[in-house]
Amino acid sequence: MRTLIQNVQILTMKKGEKSFHGELLIENDRISAIGTNLPKTEAKANKIIDGKGMLAMPGLINAHQHTPMSLLKGFSDDCKLMEWLEHKMLPAEARMTPEDIYWGAKLAMAEMIKSGTTAFADMYVHMNEIAAAVQETGMRASLTRGLVFMQNDGGKRLTEALDLIDRWHGQADGRITTMFGPHAPYTCPPEPLAEIIKLASQKNLPIHIHLAETVEEVAKIKTKYNCSPTAYLHNLGLFTEAHTLLAHGVHLTHGDIQLLRGMKGGVAHNPVSNMKLGCGIAPVAALIDTSVTVGLGTDGSGSASTVDMFEGIKAAAWMQKMEAGDPSVFPAHQVLEMATAESAKLLRLDHETGTLEAGKKADLILVDMNKPHLQPVHHVESLLAYAVNGSDVDTTIVNGKLLMQGRKLLTIDEEELLHQAAIRARRIVDGI
Repeated sequence: MRTLIQNVQILTMKKGEKSFHGELLIENDRISAIGTNLPKTEAKANKIIDGKGMLAMPGLINAHQHTPMSLLKGFSDDCKLMEWLEHKMLPAEARMTPEDIYWGAKLAMAEMIKSGTTAFADMYVHMNEIAAAVQETGMRASLTRGLVFMQNDGGKRLTEALDLIDRWHGQADGRITTMFGPHAPYTCPPEPLAEIIKLASQKNLPIHIHLAETVEEVAKIKTKYNCSPTAYLHNLGLFTEAHTLLAHGVHLTHGDIQLLRGMKGGVAHNPVSNMKLGCGIAPVAALIDTSVTVGLGTDGSGSASTVDMFEGIKAAAWMQKMEAGDPSVFPAHQVLEMATAESAKLLRLDHETGTLEAGKKADLILVDMNKPHLQPVHHVESLLAYAVNGSDVDTTIVNGKLLMQGRKLLTIDEEELLHQAAIRARRIVDGI
């Protein structure tokens, strides 16, 4: 199958490359050619998409998510963090069945597809149901069974994590990869965490873990281990033994950031969730200055209320400019890189996606620029970073397959999805 996108503005997100008007040819699941005036490509294409008024760019990559929390969107807003967690989230999540997890995950995937996200990293429970939703919707995902070791469960969680890896890694035409997912330093004592690090090294799989999201977490680790959460992980060898995706990284000292220097992996910045829960502003500029990779995530919509990555792009840029008191920091191209190429590095997918290049997977979106709030076009990257909304995405393609065109979902029955989400969400939160 060959698909030609012609007459389109293209932003490859390759370092130093500006946008240009041209054509992009997809052959099966990969980009086979990209440029201006491709020779006689029309004759080779089974399907031609007219990109007039559109901009093609890499699909956005959400580096930290909890997809089933979409069913809890708007249920516990304007609460302090521990009240939000202990009195709202945990009681509601305890009522969620595997079928609820499936439909909640699918609801988040529909929102992601409709707002330009093509790949995401997820951590939750009942991961087989989430994997099945990924397989059906056509998205790309790195899946993680969250591991909490606060009580002895007889190895049940770790068995489920290993089952996820054995059953799903490399499945769905290679769109599903897996990681190990110890939840956080304060929920993972040294012995089981050391075991996870060893397993990840042996299987050559990444680790996805929350880090220093709140001041409460920092205080807990200081009291228990007399060090920071970052030093706790460093002392266990995490940053040298495994490619690691650190979610949040809000409360990091200068010394913590130095411990991350040279690490494999990096930090997933979640600005909307961090602001909305009052957690603080992550030291993104200092991390990048220390050569730590920083990608972008939304966190679950139970906290962020949205998984629209374009909202996260805006928030990331605005927060850093405000924190620095300098509008020149975090220019548009840099924050767009966080949402594409840098997030791809965190998911260890940068050899396949994150930029538009011949030979890479055909994961891309078409943004409809022919709208009043996106005209005139002086600097296309500025519009993408500061003006585009997820609803401006017209077409979403993953692995060369159309998942949405003309704002219509092609792999999801949206009417049935919304029906299922509504009835399940009501049952889950009733009386809480």
